Amino acid sequence: MTDTEPGPRIVLFSDDVDVREEVRLAVGPRLDADSPDIRWAEAATPEMVIAEARGGDVDLFVLDAEVGKLGGMGVARQLKDEIDDCAPVVVVIARPTDAWLASWSNAEYVAVRPLDPMVVHDAVVQLLDGPIAA
Repeated sequence: MTDTEPGPRIVLFSDDVDVREEVRLAVGPRLDADSPDIRWAEAATPEMVIAEARGGDVDLFVLDAEVGKLGGMGVARQLKDEIDDCAPVVVVIARPTDAWLASWSNAEYVAVRPLDPMVVHDAVVQLLDGPIAA
């Protein structure tokens, strides 16, 4: 990526401003020192996420699983089922014991709060470069 290219566009879904801030801080402002800034699109409802997905120009989704009713896991599953060539998805969970449940969402990566910035940043970089090796 060069300085003239826009940075990756990440849709961040949570109804909790503190979770959104935690994710942005963990990922960081850019993928590396020579990359342009990440373009964040924040969504507070599942409908906003689906609209972003249908609009295209999304490189990655980060979805909070703790949102009431249809949380990040349900939204991830819907995206993977309904959107052709869906961008990779990260689901953020609050309890490590929910990782088994998060696998149902078909997300490419599951992050556990509190987020480890080095781990989350590296996962985002790998997802934007290609699938993470198991």
